[in-house]
Amino acid sequence: MQHSGPKFHLNKNTPESDLIAACKKKDATAQKVIYERFYSRMFAVCLRYTGNRETARDIVQDGFVVLFDKVGTYAGLGSFEGWARKIFVNLSLSYLRKKDSLRYSEPIENTTGKAMTSGLILENISAGDIMRCIEQMPHGFRTIFNMYAIEGYSHNEIAEILNISEGTSRSQYSRARSWLQQKLKDLK
Repeated sequence: MQHSGPKFHLNKNTPESDLIAACKKKDATAQKVIYERFYSRMFAVCLRYTGNRETARDIVQDGFVVLFDKVGTYAGLGSFEGWARKIFVNLSLSYLRKKDSLRYSEPIENTTGKAMTSGLILENISAGDIMRCIEQMPHGFRTIFNMYAIEGYSHNEIAEILNISEGTSRSQYSRARSWLQQKLKDLK
């Protein structure tokens, strides 16, 4: 019997680069550790887009299947989390397209399209309250708000990805901000 040296044990403290290398070799333990390490963050991404916990769970499950299938394409450029996040964002957007949720026709009551000038709106409002408000946002607004304000896409990139004009992206983002500010103001 040939001895190949000490066996390397993968666990929650294993460096990310070692986990990725093991995932590229289809190591089930490494996949489990990656899943546990990133599940809650990717669930939050999907929930921000869909606004529905069950749907977000389904997309996260599908997302990890895609992630483990495509992990061999990760070249190590940029953060692994950023690379993975794109998978979950794209799956969320794909879901919304299938459900025709990216139409921007849902009426928004009491919005003027102008940003509120008070910087004090976030006083005494928890991050959980803000996330619950974002979850309640109409799909089209929420999608563009997430892509621009949270994911960091430019309006030009959003327009290209969603097949809309850059002006539509800007206007929907402005309306989403107004909608969110009104909801947060109502919480005070």
